[in-house]
Amino acid sequence: MTSVLVNSLIGIAVLIALATGVLWYYGAPHHWAPALAVLRGILQLAVVSIILTGVITNGWWVALALLVMFGVACATAIRRIGWTLQHALMIVSAMAAGIALTLTIVFVTGTIEFSARYVLAIGGIVIGNTMTIATLAGRRFVELVRDRWDQVEAWMSLGATPRQSTHELARDAVYAALIPSTDQTKTTGLVTLPGAFVGAIFGGVSPLEAGRFQIVVLASIMATGAITAVIVALWMSPVRVKPAALV
Repeated sequence: MTSVLVNSLIGIAVLIALATGVLWYYGAPHHWAPALAVLRGILQLAVVSIILTGVITNGWWVALALLVMFGVACATAIRRIGWTLQHALMIVSAMAAGIALTLTIVFVTGTIEFSARYVLAIGGIVIGNTMTIATLAGRRFVELVRDRWDQVEAWMSLGATPRQSTHELARDAVYAALIPSTDQTKTTGLVTLPGAFVGAIFGGVSPLEAGRFQIVVLASIMATGAITAVIVALWMSPVRVKPAALV
């Protein structure tokens, strides 16, 4: 076990050094960001692994863990779009609506057994992907509005409402936000073997059962992402002034 851990740490260190070196050589800004992200992920996963060992079968502790995940996911998405009260309400409501509706369907229909470990597994995956989709939808909408502000102003000068003036841009932002999840779903089994599928097999589940579980996860991500992205677009589409540039 010790030798495996040491080998893993060596491999991770080499991979981090490779990523950092390539970015540094090319002159990309924030070339340390991937390395810091991996180091932070190691620390967080170590803590979470220790905690979950004792709470994975306790429904109340699992609910608390998911609540913490949801809070961190919302905070991350809000920070990426810009800290305002409106953005906070938008992200929280959009993500909560998508996640709650999707997981309710998954467990009420009996698609997946309603137990603490499955709620944690699917809930954690869905929350993480929803955070990414919410962030992409918000940022892409702002970018499109800034790039085509002359077009937006032209529509408003013709009598269109702020929402009508950005309607097409909002729809484009929703589409763009779902591209990574859509491509991942379309290429599953051909280009990649998703983590939930591989993890289930390593856990002793048959390939057929692992495949069923993975498809449920992917469908849940798509449903949650669609709901979240549309709600984000609806919140942001009434624009009266040119948005500030995102950082």
